[in-house]
Amino acid sequence: MASSNSLEWFAELPCSVMVCDKKYKILYMNDKAAEDHADDGGKALVGTDVMKCHPPDAQVKLRGVLASGRPNVYTTEETRKKKLVYQCQWKKGGRVCGVVQLVMELPRDMPHHVR
Repeated sequence: MASSNSLEWFAELPCSVMVCDKKYKILYMNDKAAEDHADDGGKALVGTDVMKCHPPDAQVKLRGVLASGRPNVYTTEETRKKKLVYQCQWKKGGRVCGVVQLVMELPRDMPHHVR
């Protein structure tokens, strides 16, 4: 069994997790990310340039996340599925190391609470 500080639990999360370094090389994809990008190669994308997976306008936004530290957050809809996309810097020891992208499917009838 994995230790409690292990990140192996990312592998089977029901949302997509993709991590790239500062040169936009994909370092990690969990199972859901690989499934979502199966038509593009799935896990074989690890080690490749994430920018090749994005159109020019999205490349500009991804570069902005790395340069500014401000996350890029939005919803999108494809194949009748609404998704939340969250792209932000990831750091190690306070030093920026790259960008992480989380994509989660949102239920159509998701409640919204103001607290």
